[in-house]
This record gives sequence, C-alpha cells and structure tokens, in this order.
Amino acid sequence: MSPVIRLAEPGDWARIWPLWHRVVAAGETYMWDPATDRDTAERLWMAGEVFVVEDGADVVATALLKPNQPGLGDHIANAGFMVDPDHAGRGIGRQLAVAVVEHARAAGYRGMQFNAVISTNTGAVALWTSLGFEVVATIPDAFRHPRLGPVPVHIMYRRL
Repeated sequence: MSPVIRLAEPGDWARIWPLWHRVVAAGETYMWDPATDRDTAERLWMAGEVFVVEDGADVVATALLKPNQPGLGDHIANAGFMVDPDHAGRGIGRQLAVAVVEHARAAGYRGMQFNAVISTNTGAVALWTSLGFEVVATIPDAFRHPRLGPVPVHIMYRRL
C-alpha cells in the first residue's frame, strides 16, 4: 500500500504532534524553540492548510501551506514540511512536496517562498533545487545549530 496524502482535519493533531515534536526538538532543521509545548505547536502548525501523509495508521509526514505575507503579499505561498526520520529516504517528502506545490498553484498562488532553509539541511536544499526552487539569498550565521554553531540560512523561491 502506498502512502496517502490528504488535507488534515483538526483531530489529526494528536497524530501529527509526535512527528512535529521529534523534528523540532532535534533543533537542526527548524527555527522554532526545541522546547515548544504541544499547545503552542498546534497553534503554529495548524494555522493554514495542513497536509498529512499516512502510511497505514501512522502519520509519517506533514506540511503546512499558508500565505507568506498578509494583504498585498498573500499571492506568494509559504510552506513547511516534516518527514518522520524513520521514514526518510523513501520518497515521501518528494511526493508531499509535489502535491503541495500543485495544490498551491491550483489555489492561485503565483510563487512559493521558503524563508529559512537551514543550509546544513542538504537533503531539503537538494529536494527544493530539484523541484525548481532557487536560493535567492543567504543569511550568514542566521541559525544556531546545536552541533555546528551558527550556520547560514537560505531563502528559496519558485514561481508557480
């Protein structure tokens, strides 16, 4: 059985939270405080259109799609993606990325911007580059990596 990608429902948060917490608590790929509590995380992540990837009864990946800016900037999408590390390397992230980019295009977004792709997250940088995103700026020392110290952050963009 192949993974199922669908829009999340409010009741899905209980299954998203363990994955979200594991990824953020590692402190290597997201700017959020690794000690973010469950209620705060829910407000942060469930604030737009949320997608889940189910493999059987498990949520193995999730994505958040929302406008990058309000008002006159709301035609550019912003998104966040998380894949359970135990399911990495199986193409799930790519499948989810393609589905979310297509959904954003169909919803009328004209482009997609990632505000903080951690430069040391080489898998994410490679994925987004392979899907037509470009690094449009790099901010030196913008992320305090728990093992490597200050590392650059990329802003990546693609027209839709």
